[in-house]
Amino acid sequence: MTELSALWVYLSASPILSIVITIAGFLIASRINKLAGGSAFLHPVIVAIALIVAFLSLVGTSYNQYFEGAQFIHFLLGPATVALAVPLYDHLERVKQMFWPLIIACISGILTAALSTIAIVMMMGGSRETVLSLTPKSVTSPIAMGIAEKIGGYPSLTAGLVLVTGAIGCVIGPILFKALKITDHSVQGFTMGLAAHGFGTAQSFTVSSLAGAFAGLAMGLTGMLSAFILPLLVRFLGV
Repeated sequence: MTELSALWVYLSASPILSIVITIAGFLIASRINKLAGGSAFLHPVIVAIALIVAFLSLVGTSYNQYFEGAQFIHFLLGPATVALAVPLYDHLERVKQMFWPLIIACISGILTAALSTIAIVMMMGGSRETVLSLTPKSVTSPIAMGIAEKIGGYPSLTAGLVLVTGAIGCVIGPILFKALKITDHSVQGFTMGLAAHGFGTAQSFTVSSLAGAFAGLAMGLTGMLSAFILPLLVRFLGV
């Protein structure tokens, strides 16, 4: 027991523990999702979050302590997003043909998501900080947190809401595609990337490389355009 206690003290003071917890949590969550037949209700990211939160609560470790080590994995979100350009290059000709419709769809999606969120939160009596934290919820985590910080929201709250938004999008998206009889993988992928960012992109790659490529394009475009549009929108509305 003494040796185990000493090992725990050493690991708890090292960033290695947070990295191990994060990777182990995701591997276990992926296994659970596979056993559940790939159900979006048990998305690996959501299950991993629940497992990690439960573990940190059990051992009495704060989020700040955990993130000191987990930030090394968090840093990889940026390069991982950029790497999505690789499958996109394989479908570059199709993207060129649909360029302007995609841009219009992306801007429309950003405005719809932001305006509906602002309206709903204000109608429910949410504080200004809550409104500003929720506004970039449909943008991928690293960009959404930066936007939230810039416009006066809480980046940590935004990060959690981004994950919830992605999970909900993964559940509702396929249902809507089936109900509306949308079978074009490029349309499905772009929609999922726009509405459910990284979650939607990961799920789209399980459909086809075409869907994944367009989902990655939508996620990147949404993040880039939102960084310009959302601060201007918030200032224009006087939130």
